Amino acid sequence: MSESRKNKIAVEIYGRQYVIVGDESESHIRKVAAIVDEKMREMKSRNPSLDTAKLAVLTAVNAVHEYLKLQEEMEKYKYKKD
Repeated sequence: MSESRKNKIAVEIYGRQYVIVGDESESHIRKVAAIVDEKMREMKSRNPSLDTAKLAVLTAVNAVHEYLKLQEEMEKYKYKKD
């Protein structure tokens, strides 16, 4: 069993430092962190009373919602194509 070399990247999300470890490139990891930061800031601007924990959970819920909608759209496209 071969072990791939993991990237260990320091990023800032919503004013806090995190170290992300993963197989993806540094640029990919930084892009993901930047999008999460942007989404959290958007959510905070719409809901200024949210604390950071609730903000993070709602951001995650919205991200998964968007992911599932994209999956559904891809499935529809796949069936239309066949």
